[in-house]
Amino acid sequence: MADEKQHATLIAKGELNRRAFFAKIGLGSLGIAAVGTAGFAYQFLSPNVLYEPSPIVNLGKPEDFAMDTVTMNPDAAIYLVHSAEGYFAMSAVCTHLGCLTAWSQELGIIKCPCHGSEFARTGVKIEGPAPKPLPWLRTWVSEEGDLMVDRSTDIHPLQFLRI
Repeated sequence: MADEKQHATLIAKGELNRRAFFAKIGLGSLGIAAVGTAGFAYQFLSPNVLYEPSPIVNLGKPEDFAMDTVTMNPDAAIYLVHSAEGYFAMSAVCTHLGCLTAWSQELGIIKCPCHGSEFARTGVKIEGPAPKPLPWLRTWVSEEGDLMVDRSTDIHPLQFLRI
C-alpha cells in the first residue's frame, strides 16, 4: 500500500512511470511515421516536370559567320558550317557514346576526345568506333534574318541553306 501511495505521489509530481513512458514513445513513433507518410504523399501528388531548354537555337545573323568556317556553339552542342554551297548545322555530339566533339582547324576534321572517332567537315565518319555520321539539323532564316537551328529535327545530309 505504501508503494502505491508513493507511486501515486510520483505520478502527481509529473514524473514518468513505465506505462506513460512507452505510451509517449509509441505516440512519438506514430507521429514521425505520419509526417513521413505525408511527405511521401505530397511528393507523389506534386507534378514531376522536367524543364528542358528549347530545341530551337538562334545563332545570330548569317553575316557573322565567315565563308569556309566551322563554328561550334557549346551551349547548344551544334556546329554551324558556312561553305561555298551554303549554311548547314550538325550535332556536335558523337554518335558513339555521346561525347562532345571538337573541331580541329589544323587538321580540318571533327574529333571526339573520348574514344578517337574522327569526322569530316560534313559530318561523315572517317575513322573510330562511331557507328554513324554526325546528324545534320534543320536550319532556316527567321523573319528577323537570324539563323535558326532545330536540334530535335534531323535532315538528310547535303541540304544546304542558301542565302
